[in-house]
Amino acid sequence: MTAGPTEAHLGAVPALRDPGPGLIVLDPDQARLFHLLDGLFVGVAERFGAAPVVGPPLLPAADLVRLDYFRNFPHLGVLAARLTPEATAEAAAGADPTALDTVPTGYLLPSATCYGLLTAMTGVRLDTPVRLSATGRCFRNEERFEGLRRLWGFHMREILFVGDQDGAAGHLNVSREMILDLANRLGVPVTVEAANDPFYDRTGSRARLAMLDPVKHEFVTVDGTAIASVNRHRNFFGERLDIRLGADNAYSSCTAFGVERWIHAMVCAHGSVRAALAVAERASG
Repeated sequence: MTAGPTEAHLGAVPALRDPGPGLIVLDPDQARLFHLLDGLFVGVAERFGAAPVVGPPLLPAADLVRLDYFRNFPHLGVLAARLTPEATAEAAAGADPTALDTVPTGYLLPSATCYGLLTAMTGVRLDTPVRLSATGRCFRNEERFEGLRRLWGFHMREILFVGDQDGAAGHLNVSREMILDLANRLGVPVTVEAANDPFYDRTGSRARLAMLDPVKHEFVTVDGTAIASVNRHRNFFGERLDIRLGADNAYSSCTAFGVERWIHAMVCAHGSVRAALAVAERASG
Protein backbone atom coordinates (compact mmCIF):
# COMPACT_ATOMS: atom_id res chain seq x y z
CA MET A 1 0.00 0.00 0.00
CA THR A 2 1.40 3.41 -0.97
CA ALA A 3 1.76 5.92 1.84
CA GLY A 4 -0.51 8.94 1.62
CA PRO A 5 0.78 12.50 1.71
CA THR A 6 0.29 12.75 5.48
CA GLU A 7 1.99 9.42 6.23
CA ALA A 8 4.94 10.39 4.04
CA HIS A 9 5.80 13.25 6.40
CA LEU A 10 5.64 11.36 9.72
CA GLY A 11 9.41 10.89 10.07
CA ALA A 12 11.30 12.78 12.77
CA VAL A 13 12.57 16.16 11.62
CA PRO A 14 16.37 16.31 11.90
CA ALA A 15 18.13 19.06 13.81
CA LEU A 16 18.19 22.11 11.54
CA ARG A 17 21.31 24.22 11.36
CA ASP A 18 21.08 28.01 11.55
CA PRO A 19 22.86 29.29 8.40
CA GLY A 20 24.84 32.04 10.13
CA PRO A 21 24.72 35.04 12.49
CA GLY A 22 21.30 36.67 12.39
CA LEU A 23 19.81 33.78 10.40
CA ILE A 24 17.37 31.39 12.08
CA VAL A 25 15.52 28.27 10.97
CA LEU A 26 12.33 27.74 12.96
CA ASP A 27 11.77 24.12 13.95
CA PRO A 28 8.27 22.58 13.60
CA ASP A 29 7.08 23.72 17.04
CA GLN A 30 8.43 27.23 16.52
CA ALA A 31 6.87 27.33 13.05
CA ARG A 32 3.52 26.28 14.51
CA LEU A 33 3.80 29.05 17.09
CA PHE A 34 4.77 31.51 14.32
CA HIS A 35 1.57 30.77 12.38
CA LEU A 36 -0.65 30.84 15.46
CA LEU A 37 0.73 34.23 16.47
CA ASP A 38 0.39 35.70 13.00
CA GLY A 39 -3.16 34.37 12.93
CA LEU A 40 -3.86 36.32 16.11
CA PHE A 41 -2.37 39.45 14.51
CA VAL A 42 -4.60 38.86 11.47
CA GLY A 43 -7.51 38.75 13.91
CA VAL A 44 -6.56 42.22 15.14
CA ALA A 45 -6.40 43.43 11.52
CA GLU A 46 -9.81 41.91 10.78
CA ARG A 47 -11.35 43.69 13.77
CA PHE A 48 -10.17 46.91 12.11
CA GLY A 49 -11.61 45.82 8.75
CA ALA A 50 -8.13 46.05 7.19
CA ALA A 51 -7.87 44.63 3.68
CA PRO A 52 -5.23 41.85 3.38
CA VAL A 53 -2.51 42.54 0.80
CA VAL A 54 0.98 41.24 -0.01
CA GLY A 55 3.74 43.83 -0.28
CA PRO A 56 6.68 43.87 -2.72
CA PRO A 57 9.95 42.02 -1.97
CA LEU A 58 12.11 44.97 -3.06
CA LEU A 59 11.90 48.75 -2.76
CA PRO A 60 13.22 51.30 -5.29
CA ALA A 61 16.06 53.31 -3.75
CA ALA A 62 14.62 56.45 -5.40
CA ASP A 63 11.42 56.05 -3.35
CA LEU A 64 13.41 55.69 -0.13
CA VAL A 65 15.40 58.84 -0.94
CA ARG A 66 12.12 60.74 -1.03
CA LEU A 67 11.38 59.44 2.46
CA ASP A 68 14.69 60.53 4.08
CA TYR A 69 15.55 56.86 4.62
CA PHE A 70 19.25 57.35 3.90
CA ARG A 71 19.46 60.34 6.25
CA ASN A 72 18.02 58.31 9.09
CA PHE A 73 19.11 54.71 8.58
CA PRO A 74 21.80 54.29 5.91
CA HIS A 75 23.47 51.67 8.12
CA LEU A 76 20.36 49.43 8.12
CA GLY A 77 19.91 49.27 4.35
CA VAL A 78 20.51 45.95 2.59
CA LEU A 79 21.13 46.49 -1.13
CA ALA A 80 20.04 44.12 -3.90
CA ALA A 81 22.77 43.64 -6.52
CA ARG A 82 23.52 41.47 -9.56
CA LEU A 83 26.76 39.80 -10.56
CA THR A 84 28.41 41.33 -13.63
CA PRO A 85 28.50 39.06 -16.72
CA GLU A 86 32.20 38.42 -16.08
CA ALA A 87 31.54 37.61 -12.42
CA THR A 88 28.71 35.27 -13.41
CA ALA A 89 31.15 33.27 -15.53
CA GLU A 90 33.70 33.24 -12.71
CA ALA A 91 31.09 32.04 -10.19
CA ALA A 92 30.02 29.27 -12.58
CA ALA A 93 33.69 28.22 -12.75
CA GLY A 94 33.84 27.90 -8.97
CA ALA A 95 34.98 31.33 -7.77
CA ASP A 96 33.67 32.72 -4.49
CA PRO A 97 30.62 34.77 -5.57
CA THR A 98 30.83 37.03 -2.50
CA ALA A 99 34.22 38.31 -3.68
CA LEU A 100 33.15 39.09 -7.26
CA ASP A 101 32.05 42.34 -8.90
CA THR A 102 28.39 43.29 -8.74
CA VAL A 103 26.11 45.77 -10.51
CA PRO A 104 23.67 47.91 -8.48
CA THR A 105 20.01 47.28 -9.27
CA GLY A 106 18.64 50.45 -7.68
CA TYR A 107 16.62 48.37 -5.20
CA LEU A 108 16.85 47.54 -1.49
CA LEU A 109 15.34 44.80 0.61
CA PRO A 110 12.56 46.27 2.78
CA SER A 111 13.35 47.09 6.41
CA ALA A 112 9.67 47.57 7.32
CA THR A 113 6.48 46.24 5.76
CA CYS A 114 4.71 49.60 5.51
CA TYR A 115 7.29 51.16 3.17
CA GLY A 116 6.21 48.97 0.28
CA LEU A 117 2.52 49.56 0.95
CA LEU A 118 2.89 53.32 1.21
CA THR A 119 5.15 53.76 -1.83
CA ALA A 120 2.63 51.69 -3.81
CA MET A 121 0.09 54.41 -3.02
CA THR A 122 2.17 57.22 -4.56
CA GLY A 123 -0.11 59.71 -6.29
CA VAL A 124 -3.29 58.00 -5.07
CA ARG A 125 -6.43 60.10 -4.51
CA LEU A 126 -8.64 58.66 -1.77
CA ASP A 127 -12.35 59.30 -1.33
CA THR A 128 -12.41 57.58 2.06
CA PRO A 129 -9.73 56.33 4.49
CA VAL A 130 -8.27 52.87 3.94
CA ARG A 131 -6.68 50.20 6.12
CA LEU A 132 -4.31 47.55 4.77
CA SER A 133 -2.68 44.59 6.47
CA ALA A 134 0.33 42.52 5.42
CA THR A 135 3.11 40.38 6.81
CA GLY A 136 6.43 41.09 5.11
CA ARG A 137 9.91 39.64 5.38
CA CYS A 138 12.07 42.56 6.51
CA PHE A 139 15.86 42.93 6.52
CA ARG A 140 18.16 45.10 8.62
CA ASN A 141 21.95 45.32 8.61
CA GLU A 142 22.21 45.47 12.39
CA GLU A 143 25.46 46.02 14.28
CA ARG A 144 24.86 42.80 16.20
CA PHE A 145 22.47 39.86 16.09
CA GLU A 146 20.88 38.04 19.00
CA GLY A 147 18.71 34.96 18.61
CA LEU A 148 15.12 35.76 17.68
CA ARG A 149 15.42 39.25 19.16
CA ARG A 150 17.63 40.72 16.43
CA LEU A 151 17.84 39.12 12.99
CA TRP A 152 19.10 39.87 9.50
CA GLY A 153 15.69 38.87 8.18
CA PHE A 154 12.45 38.68 10.15
CA HIS A 155 8.69 38.92 9.65
CA MET A 156 6.71 42.02 10.47
CA ARG A 157 2.91 42.10 10.44
CA GLU A 158 1.64 45.65 9.96
CA ILE A 159 -1.79 47.24 9.96
CA LEU A 160 -1.66 50.52 8.06
CA PHE A 161 -4.19 53.36 8.18
CA VAL A 162 -4.19 56.09 5.51
CA GLY A 163 -6.76 58.86 5.67
CA ASP A 164 -7.61 61.80 7.90
CA GLN A 165 -5.79 63.10 10.99
CA ASP A 166 -8.42 62.02 13.53
CA GLY A 167 -8.68 58.59 11.96
CA ALA A 168 -4.92 58.10 12.11
CA ALA A 169 -4.88 59.02 15.80
CA GLY A 170 -7.89 56.83 16.53
CA HIS A 171 -6.24 53.88 14.79
CA LEU A 172 -3.32 54.06 17.21
CA ASN A 173 -5.49 54.48 20.29
CA VAL A 174 -7.48 51.36 19.45
CA SER A 175 -4.30 49.50 18.42
CA ARG A 176 -2.72 50.21 21.79
CA GLU A 177 -5.65 48.66 23.64
CA MET A 178 -5.76 45.65 21.30
CA ILE A 179 -2.02 44.97 21.72
CA LEU A 180 -2.23 45.22 25.50
CA ASP A 181 -5.26 42.89 25.50
CA LEU A 182 -3.48 40.37 23.25
CA ALA A 183 -0.29 40.44 25.35
CA ASN A 184 -2.39 39.84 28.46
CA ARG A 185 -4.22 36.89 26.85
CA LEU A 186 -0.87 35.40 25.84
CA GLY A 187 0.65 35.93 29.29
CA VAL A 188 3.39 38.28 28.06
CA PRO A 189 3.92 41.27 30.40
CA VAL A 190 4.76 44.47 28.51
CA THR A 191 5.30 48.14 29.23
CA VAL A 192 4.68 50.95 26.76
CA GLU A 193 7.69 53.16 26.08
CA ALA A 194 8.29 56.16 23.81
CA ALA A 195 10.88 55.45 21.12
CA ASN A 196 12.65 57.14 18.22
CA ASP A 197 10.60 57.73 15.10
CA PRO A 198 12.06 55.86 12.10
CA PHE A 199 10.48 58.00 9.40
CA TYR A 200 11.52 61.61 9.93
CA ASP A 201 14.80 63.36 9.20
CA ARG A 202 16.30 63.68 12.69
CA THR A 203 17.77 67.11 11.87
CA GLY A 204 14.50 68.69 10.80
CA SER A 205 11.56 70.39 12.46
CA ARG A 206 9.58 67.15 12.58
CA ALA A 207 12.33 65.56 14.65
CA ARG A 208 12.23 68.43 17.14
CA LEU A 209 8.45 68.13 17.34
CA ALA A 210 8.72 64.37 17.86
CA MET A 211 10.99 64.96 20.86
CA LEU A 212 8.23 67.02 22.48
CA ASP A 213 5.37 64.82 21.29
CA PRO A 214 6.58 61.22 20.70
CA VAL A 215 5.14 59.61 17.59
CA LYS A 216 6.40 56.06 18.14
CA HIS A 217 5.62 53.88 21.14
CA GLU A 218 6.94 50.37 21.65
CA PHE A 219 5.56 47.48 23.69
CA VAL A 220 8.56 46.16 25.59
CA THR A 221 8.93 42.88 27.50
CA VAL A 222 10.74 42.40 30.80
CA ASP A 223 14.02 41.59 29.03
CA GLY A 224 13.87 44.79 26.98
CA THR A 225 12.59 43.28 23.72
CA ALA A 226 10.26 45.53 21.69
CA ILE A 227 7.68 43.11 20.26
CA ALA A 228 5.19 45.62 18.82
CA SER A 229 4.87 49.33 18.11
CA VAL A 230 2.37 51.99 17.16
CA ASN A 231 3.64 54.70 14.81
CA ARG A 232 2.10 58.07 14.06
CA HIS A 233 3.41 59.39 10.72
CA ARG A 234 1.41 62.63 10.73
CA ASN A 235 1.10 63.69 7.04
CA PHE A 236 4.75 62.89 6.23
CA PHE A 237 4.02 60.14 3.70
CA GLY A 238 1.06 62.05 2.31
CA GLU A 239 3.35 64.99 1.50
CA ARG A 240 6.34 63.02 0.23
CA LEU A 241 4.35 60.53 -1.84
CA ASP A 242 1.51 62.84 -2.91
CA ILE A 243 -1.18 60.72 -1.29
CA ARG A 244 -4.35 62.76 -0.82
CA LEU A 245 -7.68 62.38 0.90
CA GLY A 246 -9.90 64.80 -0.94
CA ALA A 247 -7.88 68.00 -1.34
CA ASP A 248 -5.56 67.40 1.64
CA ASN A 249 -2.36 65.44 2.13
CA ALA A 250 -3.30 62.15 3.76
CA TYR A 251 -2.32 61.31 7.31
CA SER A 252 -1.16 57.81 8.16
CA SER A 253 -0.29 55.57 11.08
CA CYS A 254 0.64 51.95 11.50
CA THR A 255 0.65 49.11 14.00
CA ALA A 256 3.55 46.64 13.80
CA PHE A 257 4.16 43.19 15.28
CA GLY A 258 7.59 41.52 15.09
CA VAL A 259 6.54 37.88 14.74
CA GLU A 260 9.85 36.22 15.71
CA ARG A 261 10.15 38.57 18.67
CA TRP A 262 6.74 37.44 19.91
CA ILE A 263 7.98 33.85 19.70
CA HIS A 264 10.96 34.86 21.84
CA ALA A 265 8.71 36.65 24.32
CA MET A 266 6.30 33.72 24.56
CA VAL A 267 9.07 31.23 25.26
CA CYS A 268 10.60 33.53 27.88
CA ALA A 269 7.22 34.00 29.55
CA HIS A 270 6.20 30.33 29.58
CA GLY A 271 9.50 28.47 29.79
CA SER A 272 9.39 26.41 26.60
CA VAL A 273 8.06 26.40 23.04
CA ARG A 274 5.59 23.62 23.89
CA ALA A 275 4.16 25.57 26.81
CA ALA A 276 3.95 28.72 24.66
CA LEU A 277 2.15 26.71 21.98
CA ALA A 278 -0.48 25.57 24.47
CA VAL A 279 -1.17 29.18 25.49
CA ALA A 280 -1.32 30.39 21.87
CA GLU A 281 -3.67 27.55 20.93
CA ARG A 282 -6.05 28.49 23.76
CA ALA A 283 -5.92 32.16 22.71
CA SER A 284 -6.63 31.18 19.10
CA GLY A 285 -9.48 28.88 20.06
